[in-house]
Amino acid sequence: MSGGGIEVLVGAGDMEGPERLLDVVDALAEVFADLASGRTRSPSRTVVEHGPRRQMVVGTAVWERRGVGSVKVSTLTPDNPERGLPLIHGVVVLTDLATGRIRALLDGAELTAVRTAAVAGLATRLCAPADAGELAVIGAGVQARALFRAMEAVRPVRAMRVFSRTPAGAGRFARWVRGAASRPVDVTVHDSARDAVAGAGLVCTATSTAGTEPVVEADWIAPGAHVNVIGGTHEDAIEVDPVLLASALTVVEEREAALEDAGEVRAALAAGLIGTADLNELGALITDGFVPDGRTTVFRGVGLAVEDTAAAVALTEAAEARRDRR
Repeated sequence: MSGGGIEVLVGAGDMEGPERLLDVVDALAEVFADLASGRTRSPSRTVVEHGPRRQMVVGTAVWERRGVGSVKVSTLTPDNPERGLPLIHGVVVLTDLATGRIRALLDGAELTAVRTAAVAGLATRLCAPADAGELAVIGAGVQARALFRAMEAVRPVRAMRVFSRTPAGAGRFARWVRGAASRPVDVTVHDSARDAVAGAGLVCTATSTAGTEPVVEADWIAPGAHVNVIGGTHEDAIEVDPVLLASALTVVEEREAALEDAGEVRAALAAGLIGTADLNELGALITDGFVPDGRTTVFRGVGLAVEDTAAAVALTEAAEARRDRR
């Protein structure tokens, strides 16, 4: 479209594939470096509660160095999966800062899944052993699928164990992985989270829990493993035992955001297990040239508005390049 219209429409199909995901991982590495150096910032999102655990969320941020800004409107409806509907719906508007034009309109639910997985992929690329190939995933929904794609893109995943509170969902997820994997992956479904994570070098939790009792206990995690924690439906929900943070290297996107929205971090701080200085920001790891030292690492993600901006520009640029080649 031209004039005052939308230049590019980016649908879910335009966000598929390892190349697109790695584009987003690289864009996120850039924006986190800018956050760490003070060249950009990520304003807090506006969250409106309506009904039990239902949310409408609005996030906006600009990325000055790339000349773009974005606004994302999304909804979180925890009982949607029981209706056969996605947990998250949304839309993202990408704008050009110089002209104010609407550069792209993107599927917000798919962008959220890709962006969330890509942030975990970035943390994994920074923290996990290069040969980590045993993956455990707790959860079996849309986000679990995105996380598998991200882990496979940054590490040589050879085996995956899955646990879900819904056995039928775990079975569907396992079948999907067998068909979607880019290399042979030994996929097994387990009856408990403990069995799924035992001995795994990579662990990802992607549940919609609203509880404050851990889904994964600290002593189930193998020493030296890397854990990505990205689920939960509110700021006090807990997927992984906060005790783990006392001995692990804990990584967050931004300290202030983690203090507001990360249940494990909030609980660990309240119990005196860690202090705020123990929260290592992703951007600092990137700019300081972090080198893994064999410690267990935990990434607790909550999502930042500027991550949506970075993901949107990476996906829009890829869509523009495909359009120009036609």
